[in-house]
Formats: sequence, structure tokens, C-alpha cells
Amino acid sequence: MVRLGFGDRVMMVVIYIFLTLLAFVTFYPFWNALVVSLNTGADTAMGGVTFWPRSFTLENYEIVFQDKRLLNGFAISVARTVVGTFCSILVTSIFAYGMTKRELIGRKYYMIMCIITMYFGGGLIPSFMLIRSLGLMDSFWVYIIPTLVSVWNMIIFRTFFQGLPAGLEESAKIDGSGNWGIFFRIILPLSGPVIATLSLFTAVGHWNEWFLPSIYISKNELLPIQTILNQILNSNIMSEQMSNLDSASQAVLSRMQSVTTKSLSMATMIVATIPIIMVYPFVQKHFVKGVLIGSLKE
Repeated sequence: MVRLGFGDRVMMVVIYIFLTLLAFVTFYPFWNALVVSLNTGADTAMGGVTFWPRSFTLENYEIVFQDKRLLNGFAISVARTVVGTFCSILVTSIFAYGMTKRELIGRKYYMIMCIITMYFGGGLIPSFMLIRSLGLMDSFWVYIIPTLVSVWNMIIFRTFFQGLPAGLEESAKIDGSGNWGIFFRIILPLSGPVIATLSLFTAVGHWNEWFLPSIYISKNELLPIQTILNQILNSNIMSEQMSNLDSASQAVLSRMQSVTTKSLSMATMIVATIPIIMVYPFVQKHFVKGVLIGSLKE
């Protein structure tokens, strides 16, 4: 066993203190939002730093779960995340597998064009005109089709596929399997870690996206929970937010004089955050491998 010197012990203490402070700074904003959501709005308005609810209540969550607009937004976010992640991972992985074929004509040209799109975009107005010309305005598919292919994810998939033994494909071809059979029966089953990692990255991106729906969607029934939450956070006057609630929620609100815009927005934020946090532990172990794969580009 190696004994640490005095200087090493001091350094370890400094490191532990720094990491503890960093963990606190990272965790406290979420904890504060949870405390505010479980506290009466009137008590929160009194100010002060709180680590526990001073006046515990579940009224804020009662409002959230009785507002059909918020529940519908939550359902849209779930549907968008599930469908968007599945379609994006499938299409991107197929594209990446094709880019591993050296006999593909124009392979380098396609790769250069893809990489250019990582650094240069068409701009908001051309994108809006394209989406409108494709008939995707006020459509659920505006969440799915424009994000089908991610160049960054394609590069990671491509690097991972190139690291698989070439003998696997050669053996499959000898047995009479084609490219589609090789991809779905051999390549994908061996790509569990990279699929899990990129699926989480993609799912988080879909779940947290709020800006594009505010541009392409004008129907309230198609707005995701994050866009609705942004509207709540941007409400400067409590009456403006409360007027957006449906009749059932307003009836409940009339009995709850302690609910404020801040307490309601914090409750909505917690409800919108919990689902993606629950998914994270199941794929956390794949993160390091996914990052290492993406660090190598050809």
C-alpha cells in the first residue's frame, strides 16, 4: 500500500472539497426547483434561501395534472421522443453502414458534404421555407423528418462499424446473406452499447427541444411540454398564465389562492424533467465507450 505524503493528502482534501462544491452547485438548482414546487407560492414570494418546503403543499402539482393542455403536451413530448429516437437511430445507422463500404461510388464526396453541414447551416428563414414547402407546418412529422439523420451520430456509428471484425461480413456473405441481412442480423445486434448511448443523446435532444415547435407549430394540441413550459416561464403576469388554463384547472385554482406563476412553473419543470432522468441510469454505463468512439474520426 502506497502511503501518501503530507502534500498529497492536502491535495486530496482540496480535490474533495472542490468536487463537493461542484456537486452542490450542480444539484442545488434542481433541488430548489423541487422545493419551490412543493411550497405554497405565497410563502415562496416572501423570499429567502430554503432547503426544505416551509409550507408544504401539493396544490401546484394538482393544477399541473388537471390541466389538459399540459397533459397533452406531455403526451406529445413522449410520442415525439420515442418515435423520433427510433427513426433517427435506424436511418442514421443504415446511412453509416453504407458509408463504411469502400466500394461505394462517391463515398468521400458524400462524407465531405455531410461534414460541411456540421459547421454551416442554411439559416432559419430558408429552413422555414423548406418546411413550409414540404407541407410539414402544423404536423407531428415536423418533429421527426428534419432530424432523421445526425451527422455526428453517423460518424460515431461509422467508426464503430469499422471496428468490427471484417470476417463477420465475409462469413455471412459466404452463407448467402445480403447487405440488409448482414446489417440487421449481425451488425445491429453487436452495436448495443453505441445504440444505447446515441439513443439517449437523441432522446434528450428531442425531449428538451422547445424552439422549433414555437416556429413551425401554431396548434396548441401539437405543442410539446417544453414549449408550453417556456411559455409559462416567459409569463410576466400571473393572470396571463392562469388564463391559459382550462376550465377545470381554473375551478381548482379558485380554491387555491396560494398558487403563483413561479410555483406552478417549477412544478411543471419537475414533471417535464423526471422522465428523462429516470432513463439515464439504464444507459449511463455506455457513456464512456460512446464518447471514446466519437473521439476518433477518419
